[in-house]
Order: sequence, then structure tokens, then C-alpha cells
Amino acid sequence: MKNIRLLLVDDEINFVKTLVKRMEKRGLFPDQAASGEECLAILEKKPMDVVVLDVKMPGMDGIEVLPHIKEKYPKTEVLFLTGHASPQDGVDGIKAGGFDYLTKPIEFEQLITKINQAYDKIRLMEEKEKEAEFRAGMEQQMIAAERLASLGTLAGTDTPKGGF
Repeated sequence: MKNIRLLLVDDEINFVKTLVKRMEKRGLFPDQAASGEECLAILEKKPMDVVVLDVKMPGMDGIEVLPHIKEKYPKTEVLFLTGHASPQDGVDGIKAGGFDYLTKPIEFEQLITKINQAYDKIRLMEEKEKEAEFRAGMEQQMIAAERLASLGTLAGTDTPKGGF
């Protein structure tokens, strides 16, 4: 869990401070933003694995921020979090590419579990990409080896001087 690059985005400063204190006790040191605009500015400078994003914020809300994150940082997973629970917001967020939707007051262990699940999804996708790259490389090596073997066979073939 210590390797997770996490960004908490919420305009409720006291709520964020409480989450950060509890997360730091677990060895997780999240970055923080108080608005959608600040979230995007941080992402420009520092890649994140998981963004915990409040839905209702002044200015650019979480639903508006998500497409920007998904377009520029497609491997970043986004968890929506809100105190103003609307089932439609949750549906819209997940349809737009959000990982999950949680409501406040949040059970801290549930939040940690969801963050870990989102991070596990990222790691699994990275492993699949590496495996696909490895397989592609091996296929190229096999093709090259077959060509060399064919050339060796052709070079080793003697044609009779008198022909057939």
C-alpha cells in the first residue's frame, strides 16, 4: 500500500485532514487538492495511481473533472466520494470511467479497501501489458530464428554441377 500514489480531492478541509492522519498511520501519504482545478494542476506535475474525488465541489465538480483525468491519464483510477448521495451521480460517474462511488460518512476501512482494489486493477493491467510485450518480442525472435535457419538450409544445399 505504501507504493500507491494517491490524491484526495475534496473541498471539506477538515474531512481531508482527518483522512490524511488516518492514512499516514498506515504508511500512506496522499497528496491533497481542494478543487477540481487544483486536482488537474497536481496531475500535470505528478502522476497518480488513484484519485479519490468528491462529486460536489465549487467550480469544477468531480463529474466534470473525470473526463479530463481519463483523457490525459487513462491508467489513473478514480473513486467518487460524496456527502450528497445521488444514485444518478454514481451511475454517471461509473459510466464515464470511474472505478467506484462511495458516500459520506465513509467507513474508513471500506475506503482503504476500494483504494487497494483500484490499485490492484492498475497493477494487473500493467502485468498484462508487460506479458503482451514479452510475447510480441518472443514472436519476433522466433521469426528471426526461423529465417536464419532457412538461410542456413539454403546455404548448405549443394546443387549438382551437371544438374538433373
